[in-house]
Amino acid sequence: MIPAIFGLSGPVLTREERAFFRDADPAGYILFGRNVVDLAQVRALTGELRGLHGRDRLLISIDQEGGRVARMKPPVWPKYPAGEPFARLYDLAPASAITAARANAEALGLDLAEAGISVDCWPCVDVRVPGAHDVIGDRALGEEPLRVAALGRAILDGLAAAGVAGVVKHMPGHGRATADSHKELPTVTATAAELERDLAPFRSLATRALIGMTGHILFPAWDADHPATQSATIVRDIIRGAIGFDGLLLTDDVDMQALSGTIPERAALGISAGCDIVLNCWAKMDDMIGIAAACPVMPEGADARLARALADTAVPIAPDPARHADLVARRDALLGLLDQGGA
Repeated sequence: MIPAIFGLSGPVLTREERAFFRDADPAGYILFGRNVVDLAQVRALTGELRGLHGRDRLLISIDQEGGRVARMKPPVWPKYPAGEPFARLYDLAPASAITAARANAEALGLDLAEAGISVDCWPCVDVRVPGAHDVIGDRALGEEPLRVAALGRAILDGLAAAGVAGVVKHMPGHGRATADSHKELPTVTATAAELERDLAPFRSLATRALIGMTGHILFPAWDADHPATQSATIVRDIIRGAIGFDGLLLTDDVDMQALSGTIPERAALGISAGCDIVLNCWAKMDDMIGIAAACPVMPEGADARLARALADTAVPIAPDPARHADLVARRDALLGLLDQGGA
């Protein structure tokens, strides 16, 4: 098994992809809008991926947060709210916000589990900072670390109730970034003392979260030369050390323009820095072949962390419309308190 999560080019595997994936044996896959048509098609695709490797518990992931980050869209799948309404409800009624966030995540998780998707790259537990770039924006669960942690835990619990593993992101925190790492490398100039606020939700969830994702951000307070994804200092001292995260650590997508060098070089730097698995989303065969050559072996301990992360996933599952409807109704009733409270 190689330490990579690869994207797919379309709604069905090509002959070239099928042969490469069978031989390379990547740790998992990630789906995008180009890969999803309807429930039957996605179940067939995820089933074929499992069949290629003979592993029922296979890491098949997606970015399905709700709001503007949703790969599975209406009219086939329901629309889900972004993080912001739950943060606003927390102002009014914290317990109701937590219950609503958990119900929302469980309903969303059922959509994924029915389709054979075992991992959701969510929740985003970056603490929102006024004036920062809007790449996080309303995806955030608030500006106060304890609130972000409480709602993040509710999301992890809701996904787990549906048999799906969540991914906390973007370690060690993306909320201060003034640039979009999809397009350029952000530099966060806050001091180490100021950054403690950003670490707090990740630290609170360190033992609950089984999978985490790094951010492609430069933090001179910790490492002036390498973005977090490629910084051995940040992975060792901050993510594994100060945060205390001992789960499966994924890079963010190494195709993003925040990083430099060839895609295989970027991947190798992430692994050498201490990440367990490289995320490569865009299904470019030359890049995937290069990553397989540059990163041929899973890092020590990564196999066990991967197995632990997937141990409680239970996908695919049979559709359960009544359960889904009850969860959505519970969420909507609680979010309705925002109108009653004038929020």
